Amino acid sequence: MHATLRKSAQSLLSWLPRRMHNAAIGAFADKAPGPFARLVEVERLRQLLTFLDVDCVLDIGANEGQYALQLRRRVGYSGRLISFEPIPRMAARLRQLAAADPRWSVEEIAVSDRNGMARFNVMASSELSSLSAPTSQETNILDALNRTVETIDIRCESLESVLHRLEQEQDIRRPFLKMDTQGHDMIIARGAAPVLQRFVGIQTELAVKRLYETSVPIGESIDFFQKAGFELSALVPNNRGHFPVLIETDGLFIRRDLTKP
Repeated sequence: MHATLRKSAQSLLSWLPRRMHNAAIGAFADKAPGPFARLVEVERLRQLLTFLDVDCVLDIGANEGQYALQLRRRVGYSGRLISFEPIPRMAARLRQLAAADPRWSVEEIAVSDRNGMARFNVMASSELSSLSAPTSQETNILDALNRTVETIDIRCESLESVLHRLEQEQDIRRPFLKMDTQGHDMIIARGAAPVLQRFVGIQTELAVKRLYETSVPIGESIDFFQKAGFELSALVPNNRGHFPVLIETDGLFIRRDLTKP
């Protein structure tokens, strides 16, 4: 069955630019049942984190620990893991989960492009909460979930500052960056342009439809990371709850110098 799906993916997505061909199977996973799409992400992360010899994952926008638990329980990653989550009740939940794991720590902050305080939008669905304001300009399919129910004051720290601090506090040599900040990923990345090359790989949300005022079109995001010295390794759609329209997909990137034999 999986072989048939892979063949169909290559056929249906033959129109993609050559630089995206290796990601075709991820893009097609959206048309398959949810478990298959998740399997694609798990398998690709297992390959990538091993290949890159990652020693620390920065889990930015951790929510309730979905990504962190996936790394531990399904991907098999056992290295250092740092989860960043600004919503107090979510951060408390994360600390409970991480309590028995000495290599997993939690920071109750929002990573952004600057240091200081900011107003944070807590949405009806906590996974959609963001520093950015929601918009229905391109799609209203998630309006009921992506609406602000509370605004809170939170502490922000730039990714550049976070990385400098962690490198001083810990012996981090091959970090992997995961961002899931709902329309804010590109703001973080652009603000950290001088230090992005210190990451061996990056996983980030790519907007097919804009859900936030600060969302950046998928092509513009991919171009940014390529110009920053990264190559696209996979696309993993995130379409749970709004099939059949593709709203967003995760892009997995590898630093270009590490792709050479």
